Order: sequence, then C-alpha cells, then structure tokens
Amino acid sequence: MLRQLLIPCGLAAAIAVSGCAGMSTTEQRTLSGAGIGTAVGTVVGAATGEWAWAAGGAAIGAVSGYLYDRERQRQQAAQEQAYQQGYNAARQQTQQPR
Repeated sequence: MLRQLLIPCGLAAAIAVSGCAGMSTTEQRTLSGAGIGTAVGTVVGAATGEWAWAAGGAAIGAVSGYLYDRERQRQQAAQEQAYQQGYNAARQQTQQPR
C-alpha cells in the first residue's frame, strides 16, 4: 500500500519543484509547506484509513510555510536595518575631522 503512494507523491513533488521558477519566495514556501503537509497527511491517512489527513496536512503545511516566510522576511528586514545603522554610524565617524 505504501509503495503505491510513492510514485504519485514523487511525481507531485517533481511537478511542484519544476513549477517554482517564476514564483516569489512566499509562494514557494507556501507551496512547499502544502506539499510536505500533503505527503505527511497521506502517509498518516494510509496508516489510519482516514484520507482527510491529506487535506488537513496540506492546509496546515500551507499555513506553516506562509508563516515561516513571513518570519524570515521580518528577520531579513531587521538584519538589513541593523547593517544600515552600523554602516551609517561608521561612515559618520570616518567623516568627522580629527
């Protein structure tokens, strides 16, 4: 049973990865999260016989991927701001007459 799921999951992953070229990072991370969630949900669904796990996994994965992207963007903005502050402070020090 599990072996029957490997081929469709592998094909879905290959299609998802090949379609990510023109996407934003938010879209890529959301889709990746949905794909991972679907895969995990499918495995759990195969084990329990409840296929709703696949849909639940996709939803949870998509939301998780989106939230992860938001956090990464927030961190990158904070790092950029700290870098600019340090750069500007150093620049002002070097421009002051001694």
